[in-house]
Amino acid sequence: MRIAVGIATRGRATILGEVLAELARQTRQPDRIVVCHVASEDIASLPERFPAVEFITAAPGLPRQRNAILDAVQEVDVVLFLDDDFLPSPDYLAVTEAVLAAEPDCVVTTGTVIADGAKGPGIAVAEGKAILAGDSYAGPALATAPRFNGYGCNMALRLAPLNRNGLRFDEQLPLYGWYEDLDLTRRLGRHGRILRLAGARGVHLGSKGGRVSGLRLGYSQVANALYLARKGVYPWNRALRSVGRHLAMNALRSLNPEPWVDRAGRLKGNLIALADLPRGRMHPMRVLEL
Repeated sequence: MRIAVGIATRGRATILGEVLAELARQTRQPDRIVVCHVASEDIASLPERFPAVEFITAAPGLPRQRNAILDAVQEVDVVLFLDDDFLPSPDYLAVTEAVLAAEPDCVVTTGTVIADGAKGPGIAVAEGKAILAGDSYAGPALATAPRFNGYGCNMALRLAPLNRNGLRFDEQLPLYGWYEDLDLTRRLGRHGRILRLAGARGVHLGSKGGRVSGLRLGYSQVANALYLARKGVYPWNRALRSVGRHLAMNALRSLNPEPWVDRAGRLKGNLIALADLPRGRMHPMRVLEL
């Protein structure tokens, strides 16, 4: 099985270097590692430090950058997309390969995130490495469970069904994307199973650098969910719950916001999207005007 690792990056050269160093510790080495960046400062001196890694460029936006990676790795069987701040356990790729070999109808895998800094202030690299080193999982290495969708910070896709059905990341979900992982993996999941792997483990640092503004993210929280519901990818009940949950959370926490979250900006973005809805102009791409 030929496996490529694809990483889209923007503005995180230092952390990206740590991720690439962790990939060098994989017991099953990837056949290719492709990093897609936008500007030279996104990768700094990393090409010299990691000569085996391929660096390509694309227009900014997570879906665009990930599509560029897909186009660059057409000869492989599987592409594992990792965020530029995700630290995989040393046997992550070995477990992923073993499960995909044993489960030929599985088209998407997503690993077990043992700590997720995206849900808090973020995790420092040293802390993330310590969490990874101290992981005491002792269950079956190849245990799996069905999942609704792949989690974009660590998800592997089989290329054959992806290409056979003409699937790509939706570039109408600009910038950070927001649910671009749900969209593509749900569409690919129509052609096979989506599985969470107990033994493919890692730490998502959830770095706060390189992200979009709170206003734009808040708009996407509403517009992207409803856009995917209209596409038939995201069930309406789930989409509406997602919108309601984020709106309520941003409104409540804006009274006493976390230092690392722009709750006021997110709430304003939520409300602009809702105001756009009856006017017929709510669309993910409108975030570029904000």
